[in-house]
Amino acid sequence: MSDDGVALSEKLRRGALFSQACPSREILKHLTSRWGVLVLMALLERDHRFSDLRRKVDGVSEKMLAQTLQTLEADGFVNRHSYPVVPPRVSYSLTPIGQEVAVKVRDFADWIEVNIGRILTARGDASQARAEAAGAGTIRQP
Repeated sequence: MSDDGVALSEKLRRGALFSQACPSREILKHLTSRWGVLVLMALLERDHRFSDLRRKVDGVSEKMLAQTLQTLEADGFVNRHSYPVVPPRVSYSLTPIGQEVAVKVRDFADWIEVNIGRILTARGDASQARAEAAGAGTIRQP
């Protein structure tokens, strides 16, 4: 139950999340982006410096990692710790609410990993069905 006594499932049934104007859509986008998921999962393991995160999250560009961290920080999920040393040292950690959501995101990612075989099989079956349907509409020349 939420603070107003209305169950979340009831709120969803009423369509708040489905409304284009709902602010939760933007947060949903941040949390379910490829880099957002991976950064949250990495920070769930331990605090990281920027360069550590970049190595951990293979394939992310410096620009995308910086943007993702700034977005997650602005949403209140990530803390940025700057140390007054030379050269400058910065580390990132999860806030309490960031830890909560990172566990949920990790569960979602774990589900994908466990079911990747089924997903890839379904993807292949759908691709083959489309190819067969497209082939049925063409006349084959001998």
